[in-house]
Amino acid sequence: MAELARLSERTLIRHFNDATGLSPLTWLIAERVERTKELLETTDFGLDAIAEASGFRSQETLRHHFRSRTGVSPSAFRRSFGRVAAE
Repeated sequence: MAELARLSERTLIRHFNDATGLSPLTWLIAERVERTKELLETTDFGLDAIAEASGFRSQETLRHHFRSRTGVSPSAFRRSFGRVAAE
């Protein structure tokens, strides 16, 4: 990311933090978790497909970050907020 912006890594992190209040990695993981929530709410995709569509390398990594940021597992989230729960 720093290379694309033609900045040093340190400068990018400083500017990114100033703009968002987060490091680039923290922001990226938060965005991926939000995408995961959307997919859990609106699709019947399995965790492997959701992990891939959200940018996580595996469903294990998805589960780890999802639980650490939401306090619930992806399956518990889907039961509460997915299409089936809404019907």
